[in-house]
Parts: sequence; C-alpha cells; structure tokens
Amino acid sequence: MSTPWLPLTQPEQLTELAQASHEQPVLIFKHSTTCSISAAAKSKIERQWADSGLANVPIYYLDLLRFRPLSAQIADQFGIRHESPQLLLIKNGECQYDASHMGIRLSDVSAKVAG
Repeated sequence: MSTPWLPLTQPEQLTELAQASHEQPVLIFKHSTTCSISAAAKSKIERQWADSGLANVPIYYLDLLRFRPLSAQIADQFGIRHESPQLLLIKNGECQYDASHMGIRLSDVSAKVAG
C-alpha cells in the first residue's frame, strides 16, 4: 500500500482539517522538493506507511516551495516553529506531535494516535 498523500494547497483546508481532527487525527508532512534530507524523510514515511498502523489517518502533503504562505499559516495556527521536513499530528484541533528531519518516526505518531 502506498502512502495516500492528500495535497495541501488551500488555506481553507487548514480550517477543515483542524475541525476534522476533533473526530479523527490528521497528519501534515511539510516537504521541500529541493532538499535531499526532506526527500529522505518522505521516502522513509512511504516505506514505513504500510506497517505503521496509520492507514486510517489522513496524511496531507505540503510542497513548501509552491505553497510557502500555507507553511507560515500552519506555524501560526498550531503554534509551532517552521521546519522542513516536518511531520505534524493534529488532534482535537491542536498539534500533538511535531518532528523534523531524521527525528520523524511513524512509530511515535502511532503511539500518540493510540494514546
């Protein structure tokens, strides 16, 4: 099973996913398409997705270079520092997990979703 990336391209989507996170956790992956570390992190997520236990969790993909204002909006809305690559878990309208670079671990996300 491949990673079911959902493109994050519109500011309204942030409002919608924050609201949806009260019913079900939501992930956001912020990716710089020109960064090799970001590419490695994305690849790691894709390799581990099938065994992560997160199949029912929507995962949004933000192309930072094409949608930079959205990245700033995410930082403001969820009170986090902008990094890239970065994986965020949004639950009950708040960021419950924030990891970047090689610190991104789907096992940590799974534990947060379950807890």
